[in-house]
Amino acid sequence: MLNCNTLHKMPEMTNNDILKKLRVALMLRDDEIVEILELVDFRISKSEIGAFCRKEGHPKYRECGDQVLRNFLNGLVIHLRGTKDNPKIPTKVLKQVKKPKSIPAKKYEKPKKKPDLSYVKYKNKKKP
Repeated sequence: MLNCNTLHKMPEMTNNDILKKLRVALMLRDDEIVEILELVDFRISKSEIGAFCRKEGHPKYRECGDQVLRNFLNGLVIHLRGTKDNPKIPTKVLKQVKKPKSIPAKKYEKPKKKPDLSYVKYKNKKKP
């Protein structure tokens, strides 16, 4: 008998994958992730966050440790729910996320007609 687990072997997700997926899903920038980690008194630089989000073969790729991911998740809970003293409603926090400004599309302009230069006299023009 075939087992469902033997048919669909999925690669395990690493801590880096989890961090990347949460970053995309919640539309977080590196500086926002740093602020979330500071909520739980965990200091980390933006360049380290960038190193966690790189592809595995990249020379500056860095593996995200359990401690970093644990602190990020704890900070995310505080960021979304607030504390016992100052509770927040997560849906309101998520709606406050700044949407990236989109660049307005340029309006189509008809190409300008080439000016009539038949009246201009050229010095090096060959005579017929």
